[in-house]
Amino acid sequence: RTRIITSPGFTGDKILGAILFENTMDREIEGMSTGEYLWLKKGIVPFIKVDKGLADEEDGVQLMKPMPELDSLLKHSKEKGMFGTKMRSNINSANEKGIKAIAEQQFEVGKQIIAAGLVPIIEPEVNINAPDKAECEAILKECIKAELDKLEDGQNVMLKLSLPTQVNVYQELVNHPRCIRVVALSGGYGRNEANAILAKQTGMIASFSRALVEGVSHGQTQEEFDNTLASSVHSIFQASKEG
Repeated sequence: RTRIITSPGFTGDKILGAILFENTMDREIEGMSTGEYLWLKKGIVPFIKVDKGLADEEDGVQLMKPMPELDSLLKHSKEKGMFGTKMRSNINSANEKGIKAIAEQQFEVGKQIIAAGLVPIIEPEVNINAPDKAECEAILKECIKAELDKLEDGQNVMLKLSLPTQVNVYQELVNHPRCIRVVALSGGYGRNEANAILAKQTGMIASFSRALVEGVSHGQTQEEFDNTLASSVHSIFQASKEG
């Protein structure tokens, strides 16, 4: 991860933010905390992954496992210069009860994060292999909108959503006053396919991880590594701009 962060092509010119694991947040890069390095040296906003993984599937979804130490992690993250958080749930089928539970849990924890002075990225991922993926997304949109409508002024969130089957299905969420930004996860699509789908979405930008590092490997020379990563960043940036 340090090799990616320090690569010349990994800068705020084309990257707005980076999501860190807790152990990465607690490390140093060139004598600076990772969050400080990202912001001061790269111009990239740092976020921290706060969820503890997924519970067993019930009602077609996987809720987040309990996070009993969240308050202390949020305090620590704030001290480490984090701007916000990210937490993931998983949707495998178009079960309205399950998807509603996902949205409610995400926003309940999101309010706890906002109260701690951080911006939550709400991530209810829809499994790209779900046979009723488009129906999942339609239900999810309505459930998220209902939760956004309950937020008070100043309670703002970001959304990280799977690339949708129906173009611009999430447009109403993109335009919602309580939503700072809607970003897309690649979710198992290859980079070229993910970029092609993203480019059709208005106001949605990339938050790719697997697609970002596609073709990048530990065994590459520094030049090969930097060039491959820079090319990946550029293609994802262009796809984000097109929407």
